[in-house]
Amino acid sequence: MSPTRIAYWQLPPSVRYRIGAVIGLVTAADPATEGFNSSVAARLQTPDGRYFLKALPVEHRWAWTQEREEQVAPHVETVGASLIARIVEDAWDVLIFDALDGHHADYSPHSKDLGHVARLIERIGELPCPNTSLRLAEQRLAAYTSEDQLHHFVGASLLHTDLNPANVIVGGDEARIVDWGWATRGAAWLDAAYWVSWLIAAGHDPEQAEWWAEQVPAWQTATIEGVTAFAEANATMWAEIGAGSTDPWTRGIMTASEAWRQYRRGAAPALTSS
Repeated sequence: MSPTRIAYWQLPPSVRYRIGAVIGLVTAADPATEGFNSSVAARLQTPDGRYFLKALPVEHRWAWTQEREEQVAPHVETVGASLIARIVEDAWDVLIFDALDGHHADYSPHSKDLGHVARLIERIGELPCPNTSLRLAEQRLAAYTSEDQLHHFVGASLLHTDLNPANVIVGGDEARIVDWGWATRGAAWLDAAYWVSWLIAAGHDPEQAEWWAEQVPAWQTATIEGVTAFAEANATMWAEIGAGSTDPWTRGIMTASEAWRQYRRGAAPALTSS
């Protein structure tokens, strides 16, 4: 279940005091409406600058993603946001980042943002994978496919894995990506594959969505069987997440993932254990 969202001002005074000691007096806190992974997500204004804050109770089952994001942050500054501080205080785990200028990426067909996002995924793929405790792609997908398909996902590349457009900020002539709590190590082409379902959800047909994935050089390292195995696993995952949900966002990505699965079943040979 996603965390219950509260306003910044509902954080305990001791936590807000620690935040102020780092960034100065908070004069405004605008809640972020996008995203589902934090109990507090807010854009903060101080006399000296603008920041983005995300927080979770330390007992929440996703609290580990805060530490993961802290570990990864120094390695992804060129494609993400700079981490200012992590604060653990009064049963809350808080991350503070420099705010990024720009708008959330538009994934719809003919959007001018699409080329910037393709280049962003390419830039992520050029980063060295940090020697931190990342989960492995084959571990994350193991519950959604057969064991003989997991070899397709094995690799040594740093992956973001959550190409939700709310995580992608386009400013000027480049895109950056935030929310690295689910960073993963795996096959180089997987971030492009994760992007495909989001493109379909935004109005692309599966063939168009795969064309955009092809603009990412790492996509060329994928096999037909590997892409089909991923589409199958991804659709199974979203079907489990979305079962019984009436949330339009969840239903949309679940439907898009299933559309891609059906397209791959028609366009690609049957799965093998090669």
